[in-house]
Amino acid sequence: MNAITIRTMLPTDWEFVANIYKEGIATGIATFETNVPAFEAWDKAHMSTCRFVAESNTDIMGWVALSPVSSRCVYGGVAEISVYISKNSRGKGLGKLLLEHVISASEQESIWTLQSGIFPTNYGSINIHEATGFRMIGIRERIGKLHGKWVDNVLFERRSSVVGID
Repeated sequence: MNAITIRTMLPTDWEFVANIYKEGIATGIATFETNVPAFEAWDKAHMSTCRFVAESNTDIMGWVALSPVSSRCVYGGVAEISVYISKNSRGKGLGKLLLEHVISASEQESIWTLQSGIFPTNYGSINIHEATGFRMIGIRERIGKLHGKWVDNVLFERRSSVVGID
């Protein structure tokens, strides 16, 4: 694999980001979403900081972004992770690389807790979350329907050891 660069996601990356998101949706184990939203809706739902893409030779291979978990100020340091890897780049350690990068960047933004909801059958995502210091905190049983079938969601959390420790 060629050198990988992780850089801030730009609005001009949306076409590539959306395509990778679409590939994730197609797996049936990445999200409850069934369609890629328009950029404006996606942009509004995600934090303006802590959005990154991984690229090699100008090819975007994956992305990570954070969403606030609540608009209440007491949860201002808690964010939810979205991480997606292109179909041709999976299984190469890119997800772990993106998670490590966003963890570091989130701490610079005073985020003390990161969380993820992962389908129980998304073993790759579970493995990279565990490898980057996340712990399973529970299972939300039958939390949502995907294509008419109930799906569980495994909750993972990572508490910063440098932010929000006092």
